[in-house]
Amino acid sequence: MGRVINTDNPGKVRNQLMRSCAELMRHLSQKQAIDDESKDMAASLVMCLREIERGIDDSAAVWEKRDYWIKAEQLRQRWDWVAFAADQLENILRKEAWEKMPEFMVKLFPRFADVKVTRITRSSELWEGAYAQFLKPQP
Repeated sequence: MGRVINTDNPGKVRNQLMRSCAELMRHLSQKQAIDDESKDMAASLVMCLREIERGIDDSAAVWEKRDYWIKAEQLRQRWDWVAFAADQLENILRKEAWEKMPEFMVKLFPRFADVKVTRITRSSELWEGAYAQFLKPQP
């Protein structure tokens, strides 16, 4: 029996999620008003940021297993903005403080400056129903 190789390593998943976030932000920036689709996109953005945050912890744990404590800490520091951004956006969504959304987006755009979006590749399935799922109480 051969080895099982997981091709979805945390770095690859993180890059895919960064791309999804960049596309969501592009869609959101083109919206003129907050509608149901905008709420779904914002909720999906929170979920993507949370997933990136979990991936950072997984990557750092791998470095720590190998006793690369400094490298693990550098990784966490480089990506510490993700948890903060997710918390801010979640706060905006839960309080329905939509007037704060443009300011938040302006602060977040530079984090995705290196992600080039020349063509939209994500479909609306990424965000459909995300706001309702986001509002459900978590166990």
